[in-house]
Amino acid sequence: MVKMIVGLGNPGSKYSKTKHNVGFMAIDKLAEDMGLSFSEDKNFKAEITSTFLNNEKIYLVKPTTFMNNSGIAVRALMTYYNISTCDIIVIYDDLDMAVGKIRFRQKGSAGGHNGIKSIINHLGTQEFDRIKIGIGRPKHGMTVINHVLGKFDPDDGITIENALYKVNKALYHYLETRDFEDTMRRYNG
Repeated sequence: MVKMIVGLGNPGSKYSKTKHNVGFMAIDKLAEDMGLSFSEDKNFKAEITSTFLNNEKIYLVKPTTFMNNSGIAVRALMTYYNISTCDIIVIYDDLDMAVGKIRFRQKGSAGGHNGIKSIINHLGTQEFDRIKIGIGRPKHGMTVINHVLGKFDPDDGITIENALYKVNKALYHYLETRDFEDTMRRYNG
């Protein structure tokens, strides 16, 4: 069995720690906890690391295609490593949820998220597991672009750190049990 966990974000220091990169932050935290470091693979247009856990190969992936083209890297890796859509999890930000709220879903539309829209288009299905991390709505007068490409304020930063800890715990649970529905029940919220 092979699993692939994908964090969505934009590459480069300019976007580091921005709200839109909370998927990258989650993957970075998991990799750090596992003692792994990423290396860029230009063929797959992604930063990748891998390990074995419970006799299962686990790939951690950060597409370097920029958010709107995330599906290119996801599709290429799934094809090359023969990974089924039921064995991937995509982690990304959600504007329509309060900062730090976490929601696990097994399928669904892109909900306006361009990274998810790209993955759906490249995979030809909406049926893949995902973890959404709330980043809240823009404050009055702020554009969506400025909001998602802005950094968290200090209070929200603490909330996000706590959410990333919870996502990490949930991912370990999932990788140990291989049961996304049980993980959803335990960690949604």
